Amino acid sequence: MTNEAGAKPPVWFWIVAAASTLWSLAGCLAYYTQVTMGAAEFAHLSPAQREIWGMTPSWVTAAYAIAVWIGLLGSLSLLARRRFALPLFVISLIGVIVQFGWTFTATPILRTVGPAKAIPFPAFIFIVAVLLIWFSSMASKRGWLR
Repeated sequence: MTNEAGAKPPVWFWIVAAASTLWSLAGCLAYYTQVTMGAAEFAHLSPAQREIWGMTPSWVTAAYAIAVWIGLLGSLSLLARRRFALPLFVISLIGVIVQFGWTFTATPILRTVGPAKAIPFPAFIFIVAVLLIWFSSMASKRGWLR
């Protein structure tokens, strides 16, 4: 059902937009923590994490940055009820795919950590990114975004 442009979104829209923003902020914090990690913190990582993080090229770290920071802009756009949340979430998903695509194809993570530990959280992140694209598209079609 499509409403006219500028239609008032229901309460659950605001709940999802707020949850999306909190999720995005957590991703930005994780990114910041990783890229500002000192030698002492790095030494506390497992050997598998140190190996993988040590071999990560800067373009993968850039994809990570794009995924989380553009995702945060998408979430803030939802809160501001702006249509450009959708393309921002698409860009964020591309960052997620690049980051985890490299991690799973170019590192020994599946061997060193094991699929049962390595796959679930990245899969969850991917699913959330796809759902945010769907949600912002649906909100736009219903006239909740301007």
